[in-house]
Amino acid sequence: MPRYGMVIDLNKCNQCEACITACKLENNVQIVSKENAEMGRAMFWMKMLDTNYEGSYPDVRAENVPALCMQCDEPSCIKVCPVRATFKRDDGIVAQIYPQCIGCRYCMANCPYTAKVFNWFKDEQPVENEKCNNIDVSVRPKGVVEKCTFCIHRLQIAKEKAKAEKREIREEDYQPACAEVCASKAIYFGDLDDPHSKVSKAMHDYRKFTLQEDLGTKPKVYYLSAKSE
Repeated sequence: MPRYGMVIDLNKCNQCEACITACKLENNVQIVSKENAEMGRAMFWMKMLDTNYEGSYPDVRAENVPALCMQCDEPSCIKVCPVRATFKRDDGIVAQIYPQCIGCRYCMANCPYTAKVFNWFKDEQPVENEKCNNIDVSVRPKGVVEKCTFCIHRLQIAKEKAKAEKREIREEDYQPACAEVCASKAIYFGDLDDPHSKVSKAMHDYRKFTLQEDLGTKPKVYYLSAKSE
């Protein structure tokens, strides 16, 4: 059984935010109005986090960290869900069952990475915009909690294709939208336990770190520091 994870090389990331846009479009994440965004109701499954400034004026370098669900091996969110709408799969992906979610938001409060968002709105986009929706992903109803699932629908498609071709699933068969669209190839994704996978090799880089690793959540999204030392 694979254990899916991700490595993001901050030395390669040029902060273009194409990954954020791809995530939003791939997963039918709603676009809210400016007024609601100002109320903290903007919906992003992936965002730029933890801006760090290095150097002094005029040679200042800003560093933003692309952040998504950390797909923890010890996820704190699933421990407080009263209806088990969020759970960890055998392949390590922390999934969401949207029809089961009652919107209590305990999981949001217990996630130290603020990776989950609450859907405040019924989807009321114009009919012509519905043609842009990804038909492989459901449009979530009002009142549920959403989050990144490593584009899990792509995994199902990859499995079906591999089964039809009577072979094992390959690393390139299943890549989340963020990893696929990254122009600088800063995002590695795959089976962390496969010693031959690109993500497994990247994970053993000496620059590796995780966000808030002292909390014991054991995140499976790793970062490679942009610093050379």
